[in-house]
Amino acid sequence: LLFDGNPVPMILCALDGERILAVNDAAIAHYGYVRAEFEKMTIKSLQAFDAELPWAAGRSSDEQAARTWKHVRADGTLIDLAIYSRQLMHGDQPAMLLALMDITERKRAEARLAFMAQHDSLTGLPNRNLLRQQMDEMLQHTRRSTDKVAVLMLGLDNFKAVNETLGHGIGDKLLRAVAKRLRSTLREEDALARLNSDEFTIVQGGVMRPEDAVLLARRILDAISEPYLLEGHSVVIGASIGIAMSPGDGEDSEKLLKSADMALSRAKSDFRGTFSFFEAEMDARAQSRRKIEIDLRDAIQNEGLQPYYQPLVDLSSGRITGLEALVRWPHPERGMISPGEFIPVAEETGLINPLGSLMLHRACMDAAQWPDDVRVAVNLSPLQFRTGNLLALVTDALRQSGLPARRLELEITETLLLEKSSQVLATLHALRALGVRMSMDDFGTGYSSLSYLRSFPFDKIKIDQSFVRDLGANPDAQAIVRSIVSLGVGLGVTITAEGVETEAELSCLRAEGCHEGQGFLFSRARPNAEVISLLKAQRVATALVA
Repeated sequence: LLFDGNPVPMILCALDGERILAVNDAAIAHYGYVRAEFEKMTIKSLQAFDAELPWAAGRSSDEQAARTWKHVRADGTLIDLAIYSRQLMHGDQPAMLLALMDITERKRAEARLAFMAQHDSLTGLPNRNLLRQQMDEMLQHTRRSTDKVAVLMLGLDNFKAVNETLGHGIGDKLLRAVAKRLRSTLREEDALARLNSDEFTIVQGGVMRPEDAVLLARRILDAISEPYLLEGHSVVIGASIGIAMSPGDGEDSEKLLKSADMALSRAKSDFRGTFSFFEAEMDARAQSRRKIEIDLRDAIQNEGLQPYYQPLVDLSSGRITGLEALVRWPHPERGMISPGEFIPVAEETGLINPLGSLMLHRACMDAAQWPDDVRVAVNLSPLQFRTGNLLALVTDALRQSGLPARRLELEITETLLLEKSSQVLATLHALRALGVRMSMDDFGTGYSSLSYLRSFPFDKIKIDQSFVRDLGANPDAQAIVRSIVSLGVGLGVTITAEGVETEAELSCLRAEGCHEGQGFLFSRARPNAEVISLLKAQRVATALVA
C-alpha cells in the first residue's frame, strides 16, 4: 500500500543490473510510460544526461539530497528531480527503492528569482549588481592588455514631462523602446544596464582612445533622438551622456560608475543633449559638497547655525522698523561659511526643511525680546511649502515664542508662485489669516508678473538689489524703481529696496518715494545681542528727541 498508493512517483530497481523491477501508479502517470514499457527499461534510460546512478557511492546523504537530476518523460520533455534512495531486499535479491520528487517548477521559480535579482523588471536589462560583475570581468581583461574600458552614463532629458503629460504607461513603453534602440546600437560584447528610472549605463570594451567613446556617444544620441510612436503619440526625447574611462577615471567598477555619474550631472547642468567627460575637479567638488552636507546635518542637529539680523529702515524717519533674519554658519574649522555655499546643498538634500524650521523658531524667540513695533522677516524656500506642514510650523513657532503674528513677516520669491498650486495659495491665505505679513522678495528678477500680485494680496514688495546698484547713474533702473513704487502705492503695499550701499542710492530712492531700505549703508547683518543694543540705542534717541 505504501508503494502502490503513494502519491509520490516511486521506482524499484535491481541493484546489480539497474533494471526497473516495479513502478507505482504515480510514476506511470508522471512519466507517461505504461507499466510494460517501464519493466523493459533501466533507471539510466530515464536519465537525460547523467551516466552516474542516483545511489552511487562516495557522496554524503546531504550531498545526495542536494543533487538535481534531469529525467526524460515519454513525450520528450525534461523534468528536474530530487531523488531519495533506500536499499532493501525485493524477494531474494537486493534492490534500490527510489522516491522521485519533481522540482521542475521550483527550479523555474528559483531561476526567475535569480534573473530578477540581477535584471531590471521593466526592460529586462542587467541591473547594477550584474553590471558590476560584467565590468569587473572586462576590467580584469584590460589589465592584461593596453585596451581601456569606457563607461557611458546616459540620462534621458525631460523624461518626467513625458510621464506627467502622457502617463506612466507611455513612459514605461518609452523606456523599453530606448533600451531596444540602445541594444541595437551596441556591439555584442558591450554591456548595457538600466540603473535608475531614466538612466542607462553602457560599458564599452576594447577602447584604445577617447575618440572611440565619443563616436559611440554620438551614435547613441542620434539613435535616441529619433521620434518614437507609442499608442498613437509621437514622442521625441533627448539624452545627455557622462563618460568615464579606465584607468584614469577609476580602476574599479564602483569608481568608474561614480565618475561617469558626475560627468552626466555636468552634461545635464551645463549642456544637455550632448556628452561630457569626467574631470578630476568634479570629484573634488563632489567631495567638498558631501563634506558640507555631513557638517550641515550635524550643525542643524546641534543648533550650530545662527540667525543674524539686518535692519529694515524707514526712509522717511530713519527708524528701524524690522529686521530680516539671515542664516549664518560659523564652522569650527572653516570659519563663517557663505549661505551661497550651503543653502543649495540644503535644498538638494532636503535639509532646507529642518534648517528653515530651526531659523523660524530662533527668529521668533529672538524677536519676542525686541520692542513691540519692530517686526522680524524670515525667508521661506519653495521646498518648505511642499512638505504640507508649514502652517503648523509657523503656528507652533508663534505659540512657543509668544510673538504676535503681526510682528512676523514671511518672505517668498516669485518662483514659488510659478507652480500655480492651489495648495500654495491656500497656505499663503491661511498664514495671512493668522495675521502674519507676507512679502514678495527679489521682485523684478525675471519672473515678475502682475498676475502674481492679483492672485495673492502681499503686504510688501522688495525691489531686488540689482536695480538699486548705481541707481543714481542708471536712468533705466530709475524708471523701473519708479514704476514699482507707483505700483506699490496703487496697491497699498510697502516697497522696500534691497542692497542700499551708497548715499546717492539712498537719495534717489527717497526721491522716488520708496518706503524702506535695507543694505550695508544702514548696517550689516548682526547677531541678536548687537541687535538688542542697537534697538535700545534707537529707543533712547527717540526718547531724547521727544
